Amino acid sequence: MIVESLGWVVPLRHWHVALVLASGSLFASRGIAVLLDADWPMRRAVRVASVVIDTALLGAGVALWTILGLNPLREPWLGAKLLLLVAYIVLGSFALKRARHPRVRAGLLLAALIVFATMLSVALSRHPLGFWRVG
Repeated sequence: MIVESLGWVVPLRHWHVALVLASGSLFASRGIAVLLDADWPMRRAVRVASVVIDTALLGAGVALWTILGLNPLREPWLGAKLLLLVAYIVLGSFALKRARHPRVRAGLLLAALIVFATMLSVALSRHPLGFWRVG
């Protein structure tokens, strides 16, 4: 069954990457717009689009784990990526709506984007420290 599923790996990986770019771009755009006091980032359609993209992204990631037989407890880079994902979600939530002061929101947005970039580097390098790795 896994061998039959391997034909899906390349298209699924491309879909996953496209969703990563869509999710990160939408988050960064929304975060900057929130800092500029725009009202569109919190409109229902934008929030729903974000949830749909992120749900599809998670689904594609889980499908890849399953097809490739990956285990976050056995693959340190994947475990690190999942922990970073939790941090990204929490930071992003505070950056977009929970933090009250604009400077705090800006700091949280920057922190969330750094975590996002770290997740990308972990995925690309398949090392738990990503670009923070020395040597």
